[in-house]
Amino acid sequence: MRDRVKKMTIVLTALLAVLCVGIQAQAAGKVRIALGDVASVETLCFLVALDRAKDRGLDYELTAFAQEQLAIQALMGGQMDIAVGTPYAIIQKSKVPIRNFFQLSRLVFFPVVANKYKTWKDLDGEPFTFHARGTGTEAIGDIIIKREGITLGQRSYVPGSENRIIAMMKGQIDATIVDLSNKNILMEKAGDRFHVLPGVDDPASDEVLFAEIGWLKENKESVAILVEELLRTWQEMTADPTIIDKERKARNLLSDLPKELLDGVDAYYKEAVDGGLYDPNGGGVEAAKADFDFYVAAGQMEGPASELKVEDYWYLEPLDAAKAKLGVK
Repeated sequence: MRDRVKKMTIVLTALLAVLCVGIQAQAAGKVRIALGDVASVETLCFLVALDRAKDRGLDYELTAFAQEQLAIQALMGGQMDIAVGTPYAIIQKSKVPIRNFFQLSRLVFFPVVANKYKTWKDLDGEPFTFHARGTGTEAIGDIIIKREGITLGQRSYVPGSENRIIAMMKGQIDATIVDLSNKNILMEKAGDRFHVLPGVDDPASDEVLFAEIGWLKENKESVAILVEELLRTWQEMTADPTIIDKERKARNLLSDLPKELLDGVDAYYKEAVDGGLYDPNGGGVEAAKADFDFYVAAGQMEGPASELKVEDYWYLEPLDAAKAKLGVK
């Protein structure tokens, strides 16, 4: 799951419409989790943590939606208990009582362009391709063009980093933003034709777990188990990225994926950990502040960022308790 950051545009309008249905807190029982993407190698670490939590008695049901927006709508409509996304703009605009409680991944993305563009200045007025309207790649692009003092030409949208690098190698697009693994693939296969331009520092959250705050408090035990196993997995993965594939094999996770994809699990997680895709501490205060800076700079939240309060967007008690229990500083 990648290229994720919502704008307060068409997507936000649709999500706000869901509020008329009401956010419904679910009583203790099966935890319904909404994933805004298909299960893949990139979500494998999350699946490992969930399976570990299941060993401890967490009864959960994971539902994959075609789009992240649909997963968020399902939570806001009461059909799901936990969702994956970055709901900062929604929280600020609508004041809905949902809170983030664990950062799954960061927005580690790379602008890749054809060699005819030597610097960002060369892209002034030129076409650029993003993942989708209002997503992380477009937010990153908006921050960069403000920094560089340029204006992009026609914007087009091709979902999926892997699809955009295929389009680049076919000569269909010349400039885009892709994730870490696909940047590496592009450079390996066509590094003589493309190069990487400077991106953004201090990446914001790409995927965060969030839920209605009343539900989080009413289901404290289930939330504690989930957060503890997420934190434990993220800590172990940071120390040894091969733990994810070892756990996959032991737990028979994603066994239906093609062998060539499964053979690349170790390489992917080593790249991801080295590239800073995962915060071993699960986010929290520092992640929230970095997100405020990013979203305000991208024009997706109203600032100044320094005046935004962490407690208005994060419920820190589960993560703080898990850190204390596991001895994480």
